[in-house]
Order: sequence, then C-alpha cells, then structure tokens
Amino acid sequence: MGSNGAVAGAVIADAGRVLLIRRRSPEGSLVWSFPSGKLDPGETPSDAAAREAREEAGVTVEPLVVLGSRIHPVTGWRVVYVACRLLSGEAHAASPREVAEVRWVPFGRLAEYAPGGVYPPVQAYLDGPAAV
Repeated sequence: MGSNGAVAGAVIADAGRVLLIRRRSPEGSLVWSFPSGKLDPGETPSDAAAREAREEAGVTVEPLVVLGSRIHPVTGWRVVYVACRLLSGEAHAASPREVAEVRWVPFGRLAEYAPGGVYPPVQAYLDGPAAV
C-alpha cells in the first residue's frame, strides 16, 4: 500500500481530553482537526503523526498504535489515524502560519468539532481504557 497522498493524524489523548488544532485555512467545513499532515517520502504514519504534533502543536508524543485509515468525508484525503501518548510540551500554535489555535477538547464534545463525524475507531479508542 503506497503512502501517496496520505495524511497522518495524531490522536493525542490526555486526562480525558484530546488535542485539536484550528487551521488558518479551513478545508471546507473542516475547521478543527487532529494535528496532521502529509507523509514525507519513506516516513511511516507513526513518524509523521509525531512530527506533525511537534510542528503544529509544539508537543512531544509517543506514537502507540495505528487506529485505522479512511478517505476523509470532508477533504477526500486518505487519513491514517495514530493514537499518541503526550510525553512533554505545552500545546500551543507552534506553526502560526498554519495553525490559528489549539484546544484540548473533552472526549464527549469531540463530535461538536467534527462536521464529517468522528471516525468510529477513533471514538472507540477514546471510549476505551487505553485513552486516559
């Protein structure tokens, strides 16, 4: 499976909240998203998710597991969702050119930020015992 056109999204859960970023240039109705970006050549989704978390939100994370991938209903991109553990850093708009704002959103309110709906494996992960 090639990674052409693939995007990695970092699902960073901490203390019952998940980290979202608000892009300066929204993709249609998608205003808030997980820290995410295109895979570089030879880069794994896990590596890309960790890099994007650092570049966009200024946090250091440990990729744990790939939750799944889908064609995003709003953007049409193939997104690979990677569960990540927060290791260090205070979340902030680390790339002001791209990121307008970061926000820790309680798990139960995530759907309010997801116009295309929360990807079921992501919701299942957040509902499960691993995401604390």
